[in-house]
Amino acid sequence: MSGQAEHPALLIPGPIEFDDGVLMSMSHFGQSHVGPPFVATFGETLSMLRKLMQTSNPASQPFVISGSGTLGWDLVAANLVERGDEVLVLHTGYFADSFAECFEVYGSRATQLKAPIGDRPQLPEIESALKEKKYKLITVTHVDTSTGVLSEIKGLSEMVHRVSPDTLIIVDGVCSVGCEEIRFDDWGIDAVVTASQKAIGCPPGLSISMFSERAIQVFKNRKTPPASYFASFKNWLPIMQNYEGKKASYFATPPTQLINALHTALTQILTRPLSERFATHHETSKRIKNVITGYGLKQLAERPENQANGMTAIYLPNDLKAPEILPNILKKGVIFAGGLHKEIAAKYIRFGHMGVSVMDPKRDDIDRALTALKESLGETGYKCD
Repeated sequence: MSGQAEHPALLIPGPIEFDDGVLMSMSHFGQSHVGPPFVATFGETLSMLRKLMQTSNPASQPFVISGSGTLGWDLVAANLVERGDEVLVLHTGYFADSFAECFEVYGSRATQLKAPIGDRPQLPEIESALKEKKYKLITVTHVDTSTGVLSEIKGLSEMVHRVSPDTLIIVDGVCSVGCEEIRFDDWGIDAVVTASQKAIGCPPGLSISMFSERAIQVFKNRKTPPASYFASFKNWLPIMQNYEGKKASYFATPPTQLINALHTALTQILTRPLSERFATHHETSKRIKNVITGYGLKQLAERPENQANGMTAIYLPNDLKAPEILPNILKKGVIFAGGLHKEIAAKYIRFGHMGVSVMDPKRDDIDRALTALKESLGETGYKCD
């Protein structure tokens, strides 16, 4: 039985429902950010991130910094590219536009390779783009929160290493880390940027990332200093290395309560094999998508290989608009999100299914959500098949 106050089930693609133990960690008494107890906790947290990302290379580096997932874009753009560098941004939704804009703020030139809504750029066209021009890095949104489109990282990475081996491979994993497999070392990834509030299951406020040995070396070989103070590896790299080595260090005060909560969330995740966690998310996602299809509804990501395991973006029927149905779903104790893709925002809703709502067998969040959706559609006159 949860000790949380009664509330609607939060089933948006982040923030998500949180485990009682994680929330209790947020109420930890005040600690010195350079005292031995907290230094030990932070060091263990960074080490656990290596396990979650599946990297054993001691020269790769995890970062946990106060900020939203968006700060991860700045870490990449401020440290790994310089003014005038070319970057290739694979576009599967809203967040590629934003990442490209971030690069341009720092003076690099972003080329977007776009796919139709619900699809992803295909390997042959990406390969052609890489052969036409030398790119400092390529970015891919593993799961675009605006569309629910899943990108395939392993095959992409293999192709980039073959065709353009000097191009860094950057993964925006904000909506994937914790519910989609990421094999950092095996797939030759150079950076994964993510956040605390989605499948990792920790309240918002932490920018979480992992950078490869190669990426760190690219930073060290820069000809110009990073065009950011707060996001500079010059300031953060020694801090993270020291904390992981259980040594007190200071650049900016870390959010001690959130770090404690992240420590608890990662401990919970790693109590079971990651393969089991990913399989459970896949099985739950498949069940949800089968039910959605049974209701006669279509997804933005029509092809199974493009469908994320932690969320589902659902087109509404009969010219129904999101603001017309979301309040009725809320009355039934479930919170879904409206659309985010600017071209079709009012035409669809987003159902987040990740973290504790999927992994805790005692919770009925998913069944409640499917029932609430069916009943709410029925109230509009739509008959679910």
